[in-house]
Amino acid sequence: MERNEIYRRVDHTLLAQTATWEEIRRICDDALEYGTASVCIPPSYVGRAKEYLGDRMAVCTVIGFPNGYNTTEVKVFETEDAVANGADEIDMVINIGWLKDREYDRILDEIRRVKAACAGRILKVIIETCLLSEEEKIRMCGIVTEAGADFIKTSTGFSTAGATFDDIRLFAEHVGEGVRMKAAGGIKSFGDAEEFIRLGADRLGTSRIVKLAKAEKAGGQTAPDSDRY
Repeated sequence: MERNEIYRRVDHTLLAQTATWEEIRRICDDALEYGTASVCIPPSYVGRAKEYLGDRMAVCTVIGFPNGYNTTEVKVFETEDAVANGADEIDMVINIGWLKDREYDRILDEIRRVKAACAGRILKVIIETCLLSEEEKIRMCGIVTEAGADFIKTSTGFSTAGATFDDIRLFAEHVGEGVRMKAAGGIKSFGDAEEFIRLGADRLGTSRIVKLAKAEKAGGQTAPDSDRY
């Protein structure tokens, strides 16, 4: 697979609690250089990043992150604020406790309300697959589809594990028409990236891929393994 085909599916990500503006600016520059799909950054940096990037690169941010247990009203407000600051894409975390309680209608309503607050922007729904049973993952495929979200996403990268090939296979079998898939967390190599894409993932949430490319360009063999993405 051509490297450019991989880069254009990457949401180049920095969500560390310690992220500084200089680090955010650097991943913006890297995203431009490698032609990634977006930069995925904390909400507090969206306005500044959008001012820096303009229309040259999509800016993605996270809502209800990483635990998902904010109230729906808070998630809606976060989304409206992110959109007002210039976010082009929104990645929201579901309320996992509601899923465990089988509060399916509440989850459906929340996703629909956040989607409305996106005002036409792309919405990706993070379901945190490492915490779910297979039955719960399948149920969420149906809910995300019914809610009209654009993507179902595996992971935050901040829980017990990230994306697996089996999760993307399962999504591919159960999501409805028009719902795309994002694998995130723990994508450590170009081989991983190629396999996720082969299985049907349209986006990859990772910083590792660009780090690997930069390390190769600099003549090194490995990239720093300093983050969860």
